[in-house]
Amino acid sequence: MIRLVIADDDPLVRTGLGIILNADPDLTVVAEAGDGAAAVDVVRRERPDVVLLDVRMPGTDGLTAARTLLAEPAPWKIVMLTTFDLDEYVYAALRAGASGFLLKDIPPERLVSAVRHVLTGDVLLAPTITTRLVAQHIGPATDNEQADILAGLTAREREVLALIGEGLSNAEIAGRLVLGEATVKTHVGRVFAKLGLRDRVQAVIAAYRTGLAPPPPRRDTRHGDHRAAWPPWSVPGRGYGARG
Repeated sequence: MIRLVIADDDPLVRTGLGIILNADPDLTVVAEAGDGAAAVDVVRRERPDVVLLDVRMPGTDGLTAARTLLAEPAPWKIVMLTTFDLDEYVYAALRAGASGFLLKDIPPERLVSAVRHVLTGDVLLAPTITTRLVAQHIGPATDNEQADILAGLTAREREVLALIGEGLSNAEIAGRLVLGEATVKTHVGRVFAKLGLRDRVQAVIAAYRTGLAPPPPRRDTRHGDHRAAWPPWSVPGRGYGARG
């Protein structure tokens, strides 16, 4: 059973999300909270698998709560919720260590699917959003820093990290490198362990900072829709690394 906590200052949103999630036989909402401080308390008490945190809440906001919870050695995954897909919110969530970012108007079936995917190590963001944010907000490492980051990786592990940086799934990496998917999963796990990575967002950051993955072109946001395209997770796969 996957145990969840929902934190949102709007009781109607909490109720709606709870109804959707509890309708799935494998999911159960064990507690709710109306602000960030209460969310931290209830998560510590209930120790859920996944926490859905609203970005904007009175008092302690969701990003502050996420930073607090993710600083603790605990297994829960944090997914941020908001009404708007704005770069500053997405980036702040990623920097806090969150495993994803979802809009509140997500269709019910996709919400359930998203919860399942985040537990296998998937990132609940389109790869273009992730890499765009990395390019805009995180500069490349110096030559010495790059050498230090990559020093413990084998040539094959560097290849795998580069492909993760491109947003490829384990299956896609296997096809690209002509390897078995189980072998790729082993390589991914070793990369995560050696670099101390939490999830594929951090792997994308590492690939970009070390120059293994080229930065994406900057998007012209003067026109058009800013919402993330579905599916929202960058790489629907089967687990990534020791935590997946």
